[in-house]
Amino acid sequence: MSINVQPDRQFIASLKEAGGDALKKCYQCATCSVACPLSTDGSPFPRREMIYAQWGLKDKLVNDPNVFLCHQCGDCTAMCPRGARPGDVMGAVRAYVYAELGWPKFLARMCASQDNLWKLIAIPATVVLLLWLISGGMHLPSAQEFATAGYQHFFGHWDWRYLDRNVMFIDMFMLAALAIAVWSFYKGTVTLWRGMAQSLPRETVAYRPTLGQFLKEFLWPSIVEIVQHKRFDECKENNDRIRGHKPLMLAFIGLFMVTCYSVIKNDVFGIVFPSLHGPISMLNPVKWLANIAAVAMIYGIVVLWQNRKKMEDAGKARYTFYDWFYIWIIAAVGVTGLGAELLRLVHLPLPGYFFYFWHLVSVAMMFLYLPYSKFAHLVYRTEAYAFDLYRKSAYAKNPLNS
Repeated sequence: MSINVQPDRQFIASLKEAGGDALKKCYQCATCSVACPLSTDGSPFPRREMIYAQWGLKDKLVNDPNVFLCHQCGDCTAMCPRGARPGDVMGAVRAYVYAELGWPKFLARMCASQDNLWKLIAIPATVVLLLWLISGGMHLPSAQEFATAGYQHFFGHWDWRYLDRNVMFIDMFMLAALAIAVWSFYKGTVTLWRGMAQSLPRETVAYRPTLGQFLKEFLWPSIVEIVQHKRFDECKENNDRIRGHKPLMLAFIGLFMVTCYSVIKNDVFGIVFPSLHGPISMLNPVKWLANIAAVAMIYGIVVLWQNRKKMEDAGKARYTFYDWFYIWIIAAVGVTGLGAELLRLVHLPLPGYFFYFWHLVSVAMMFLYLPYSKFAHLVYRTEAYAFDLYRKSAYAKNPLNS
């Protein structure tokens, strides 16, 4: 019996461009599957996926949950006798999927090439600059005003207690960027789940969990496991990545809490008590949390930066824009944010406003480009974790056939 295989050559080319250029060196010895903790007798990961990639079987790969469960720990790459770098190939597959799932398509494809880096910076920078010009706040405050108000008057000021002028202008582009990212993730997660569900055997039980059951039995355990970074402990070759990933993750959680506090303080209680408007006091424990989180962010990104550079220098990984783009963005967020605060403390409005402008731009980039970058795994890997629990449960596995 013959099998008709229709390879997608464009897909293979995309994998090579995104870091999977050593794909053709693989000769199916299965050493990678011996090294990988995700591999089972019935699912030899990533050997089977390497075959799919070599044959250009895009549909098989983009709907494979194991591709998203892969942490790219480097164990398979270190043990490969041919230097095929299976971990990089799986990373290249994820890069392709994120671009395909992303919305709008032109933005997703723009994030796939370093040639577009200047455009990716120019888009949010132009928006922030135009809003700054329209707001009428494009002027430097005195040192005394800067010491008192900080960046609260960056986009100007008015006495309307229900909505701060500065907050209104920041919300215009930040909420717009966040809305695009959320909608893109919504469309992408729905598409990915449908694709992964097609991989389930046809004789599975047609019984769907309720929303509450899904949240309790699949999504919440997945989030807990990701926060605890358990699977990083299974990595041998590159297990020090946890030193960068964990503080970075905790920094994001801390800064999210600080942002929520600031919104409630300024835009909820601030309506009744106008004195609450203004920068958070340096004596406030929330400010301590903000500074600790900022330092943790910079530390985490430096560790990941050094780790990636070390792997490239050792020939264990190849430089790709996909791997570095979001590292640059997070580094920019941390450096400009901390720099803006330090300059406020020493009452230097000119360099302070310069740093704050680029801080707003880098934060907008972080929100806007999240669904198309490597950090999209925050959402899609969580979804794959939940699906992995689901496919092993009685909802998707007929106990009469097991």
